[in-house]
Amino acid sequence: MSSLLRFKMVDAAINHTAVEVTPPKGRPSDYFGAKVFSQAAMRKYLDKQTYEVLSNTMENGTPLTREVADSIAAGMRQWALENGADHYTHWFQPLTGGTAEKHDAFAQPDGFGGVIEEFSGKLLVQQEPDASSFPNGGIRNTFEARGYSAWDPTSPAFIVDSTLCIPTVFIAYTGEALDYKVPLLRSISAVDKAATEVCRYFDRNVSKVHTYLGWEQEYFLVDESLWAVRPDLMLTGRTLMGHESAKNQQLEDHYFGAIPTRVMAFMKELEYECLKLGIPVKTRHNEVAPNQFELAPVYEEANLANDHNQLLMTIMDKTARRHHFRVLLHEKPFKGINGSGKHNNWSLGTDTGVNLMSPGKTASENLQFITFLVNVISSVYKHNGLLKAAIMSATNAHRLGANEAPPAIISTFLGTQVSAVLDKLAAATDDKAIRFDAKDVFKMSGIAHIPTLLRDNTDRNRTSPFAFTGNRFEFRAAGASDNCAEAIITLNTALADELTAFKQRVDEKIERGMKKEKAIYEELKAMIKACQPIRFDGNGYSEEWREEAKRRGLDCETSTPLIFDRYLDERTIGLFDRTGVYSKVELEARTEVKWETYVKKIQIEGRVLGDLTMNHIVPTASNYEAMLLDKVYKMSHIPGLNATSDIALIKRIQDHTAEIVRLTEEMTEARKRANRIEAMREKAIAYHDTVEIFFDEIRHHVDKLEEIVDDRLWPLPKYRELLFLR
Repeated sequence: MSSLLRFKMVDAAINHTAVEVTPPKGRPSDYFGAKVFSQAAMRKYLDKQTYEVLSNTMENGTPLTREVADSIAAGMRQWALENGADHYTHWFQPLTGGTAEKHDAFAQPDGFGGVIEEFSGKLLVQQEPDASSFPNGGIRNTFEARGYSAWDPTSPAFIVDSTLCIPTVFIAYTGEALDYKVPLLRSISAVDKAATEVCRYFDRNVSKVHTYLGWEQEYFLVDESLWAVRPDLMLTGRTLMGHESAKNQQLEDHYFGAIPTRVMAFMKELEYECLKLGIPVKTRHNEVAPNQFELAPVYEEANLANDHNQLLMTIMDKTARRHHFRVLLHEKPFKGINGSGKHNNWSLGTDTGVNLMSPGKTASENLQFITFLVNVISSVYKHNGLLKAAIMSATNAHRLGANEAPPAIISTFLGTQVSAVLDKLAAATDDKAIRFDAKDVFKMSGIAHIPTLLRDNTDRNRTSPFAFTGNRFEFRAAGASDNCAEAIITLNTALADELTAFKQRVDEKIERGMKKEKAIYEELKAMIKACQPIRFDGNGYSEEWREEAKRRGLDCETSTPLIFDRYLDERTIGLFDRTGVYSKVELEARTEVKWETYVKKIQIEGRVLGDLTMNHIVPTASNYEAMLLDKVYKMSHIPGLNATSDIALIKRIQDHTAEIVRLTEEMTEARKRANRIEAMREKAIAYHDTVEIFFDEIRHHVDKLEEIVDDRLWPLPKYRELLFLR
């Protein structure tokens, strides 16, 4: 890569103008869901009986007959053809972290030299992708390729470009889940069952509990022309080298600032595409770091919300390219400034309209609220290491604990008001803490403010990985590139198990003659005391907290490969087995995939770093060194000239260059040794302990050279060029 190319690309970035976006016709309400086989489309294209059967399946999970599936397929085909579709695909979420699709045409030969558009119930319900061609953790051998994708009727079909996309699960021929949707649906079912049983202590009319998710997607935009001349950004999603810009986010002038014109054009088109696909996008704004932005929707049922987030990431990439941008979803694409997360706002709600994570207006409603609040906190405490494993990755490891991201220690933040309520509840004695009035309404004396708790009863703590924010929990530790399902599966499963055990203990007390409210109170009191170590409202960045967390017995492991071990703990295996979310085989396979993915990502980064240092940085530094040597040589022939500073500069270049070469060679050898390890866990540990440790050392010397070498020679776009969109 030549320095001339760099300057041409920088010039192209400066001269890029906003792409003109054709404004949509009408208001968002006119075109929202236009590309979705929604309830309105179902009513139009399906007969009444078929529509009612499908609605029942969507609501209650009742199976569909082949005849009904054929009828649905016929209506869906007609709708798709009228909306410009000519192909269909089963759209699923393999363990790659992205989505997958194989397109088939509706057109089939009619036997008379023409074609006819066909789409049967069989094609709607099931397809057969190769199971061995996706990450499977050893469940399938290469020669055992059969796998199945099966329609998920609870998530509506949609059209992207000219393809009908049918959301599906993906399983192996032997029945194991090979995707994120299967365990997510299982976890939603598990928490529904357990939470509904507990809700009936308070309202016998509750028959279903829904899991809700509201994600906040952070991302960076960089100019495509600059991205194209940064091999590290292209191949790894982050800059493996680059000296910090003199100005970055320290003036705090980007956060919530005026959105740049080019970015606004991108956002408008992105929102338009999202709304047509039924994604209820709501909020857009500048984030803290330069070139960083956020998009957030209205909350939805968790399965649909997760599908929408996966779809969004694909739409973002396509839309950005049309505007000469590239979207960076890496959790830490630039050193020294904020990384990107995907905050998972998670809550539960009943089919009677009650948010179980929100304080109520009566003592009974607040007892229900506290019951679920305490059970959530207790489940997070018992499985804090597992929750960390659910959001950990090679990329998110760079973000956690730096620049507003929460630390790699899971704790809960409740705020002073809620914390005070729980502490007072745990410390109170029976006769002073509870009494019953004539209507047998549960009250807690001495805590009179509970029935009137305000919605905004907590402050915000940006260093808390798992914070209560008034009517939901915000799992802030998840990374920007994550599939939300991983975190939600673990939260749902842990809570389902905790609620099941809670109800069993309360029922045992009731059977022994204790009144229901008192039995609930006694259990909550014990649980509040037991899970006290997970509650922390202070500064998660402080060294004091790290030491305190160790004393509290929280999981403080920082090695990503070792954190993945939590999936194979006996407690974890038992948890997922009891709830039916994962089998032991599925857990072992997924953990193997996590180790393998970690190895591959660090391996790619090591190769890219080695290529950049030896083929770009060292030759550039040597060329500048040669220029200085020539200058010193010429100066030596002119009496009275002093070349001391030039000689010192040459020495600095030599020192940094020599270290880069030495460290790169050592890194390469370490990588070769790690590659000879067959067991994937041990290989991942070797990559973490013996390969990745060179990255920052090499970067240090490269960044020092960037400060020294003539700017006209430096081959890579610098941070000051990458981080400020024109």
